[in-house]
Amino acid sequence: MPRTVWSGAISFGLVTVPIHVVGATEDHSVRFHQVHLDDMARVRVRKYCSVEDREVSNAEIGKGYEVSKDTIIAVSDEELREMPLPTAKAIEIEAFVPAASIDPIRLGEGYYLQPDGQVAAKPYKLLRMALERSSKVAIAKYAWAGRERLGMLRVRDDVIVLHAMRWPDEIRDPAELTPEAVELTDNEIEEAQHLIERMSRDDLEGDEFTDRYTEAVEKLIEAKRERKEPPKASEGQAAPGGVVDLMAALQESVRKAQASRGEDATVHEIPKKTTKRAPTKNAATKKVTKKPVAKKPRSA
Repeated sequence: MPRTVWSGAISFGLVTVPIHVVGATEDHSVRFHQVHLDDMARVRVRKYCSVEDREVSNAEIGKGYEVSKDTIIAVSDEELREMPLPTAKAIEIEAFVPAASIDPIRLGEGYYLQPDGQVAAKPYKLLRMALERSSKVAIAKYAWAGRERLGMLRVRDDVIVLHAMRWPDEIRDPAELTPEAVELTDNEIEEAQHLIERMSRDDLEGDEFTDRYTEAVEKLIEAKRERKEPPKASEGQAAPGGVVDLMAALQESVRKAQASRGEDATVHEIPKKTTKRAPTKNAATKKVTKKPVAKKPRSA
């Protein structure tokens, strides 16, 4: 059972839904420690007071805001919890919007919202079913980890999910990354669409959506533990420095996509446009030579 990372309530108008916030995702990455390579001992970070020049315990450490080099204001966790802020203890729903109106770049970590006891079961189900029937998502504000945040609530498998959101001013303007103007032919765009169709699917299930990097790290560690030779990377084809023929690259990509699905890898070749050649000068000025006609002899 995942642990509760935050407890509070969802505020939906005058309706209050007590909830627990539970992590919706897991990190299966291989974790490494920093070690001293000479003796493989763990390298640890010790916390020192810069004035007393001694190591301090966690009980002696708190939060401080630096006003200037000589002035630091201490702020306790209790003072932060007791701030007169509606979102300090509740997820305040501010609006409902179509899901398509939310740019995915603004979405962060996902959390499951669990109703807190039987008293929360009915209002929780009410909000869940209302969200489902409206085909919309809820936009809310809440205070967590020392700051007020924006969040999106949606329904997944009969559970309300909270996605952390970034504020508008936290999204960088991509205008400076826009490439210079280039020209594309209709045939190139159509072939790219053809590739998209060949690579389209209804789900993300399959071996190609497994974490091969983590598997490779685990095999490396296992080989070293057993004092065996670590697996070597296969020599693949070197990636080209640049695309010389965009159409050829697209058509080859379509062939590979079809072959990976066991389909006929024959790609329809788009005919190249041809222009009628003007008649050559010699053909236009060719003279027709007539055969000589035999003359009749005169009568005596």
